[in-house]
Amino acid sequence: MIRFLLVLIMLAGTAGAVVAYGDPDQIARASNKVTHMFRARTASPAPAVQISRGQGGEFALRAKINGVATPMVIDTGATSVVLTWETAKAIGLPLEMLEYDVDLETAGGHTKAARLTLDRLAVGHLVEKSVPALVVQRGQMRTNLLGMSFLDRLESWGVRADKLMLTGYPELQGSNRRARTAVD
Repeated sequence: MIRFLLVLIMLAGTAGAVVAYGDPDQIARASNKVTHMFRARTASPAPAVQISRGQGGEFALRAKINGVATPMVIDTGATSVVLTWETAKAIGLPLEMLEYDVDLETAGGHTKAARLTLDRLAVGHLVEKSVPALVVQRGQMRTNLLGMSFLDRLESWGVRADKLMLTGYPELQGSNRRARTAVD
């Protein structure tokens, strides 16, 4: 999206120069100025994380939720990040304020979950803020799931052989706008 906007700005600037100046020398100077502006706003490489497939066939990792390391399993079938009650308690989430009013189908069957928003969820150098998540009731799940409410924020993710690659968006240099992903 950012690249598209940059190209659009460059085209608009060049078109404006043609209309305004009509002089080939001034058009060349305007083109050089636009090119210089784009070089000043180059993007740093996109942060990426590679995860090896576990012996059980899953992609397991350690994520940091609000700064606390916790085990998780990638689950592309989960529409949301889903935390066990025990993990939510360990990372200090306000469990006493949660309402378990979301119906949830898990591998273990039907259960209820509560909605909340995680301030910060990091997988290696991929960091997302304000991530929607669910917490299941005590004892209902044994594994935390890294679902689509995190994965959808990435530029790409995919499996090749026994490796899962998660790729974030590059951060623009020289820009006041922070990208959605950042390095720890």
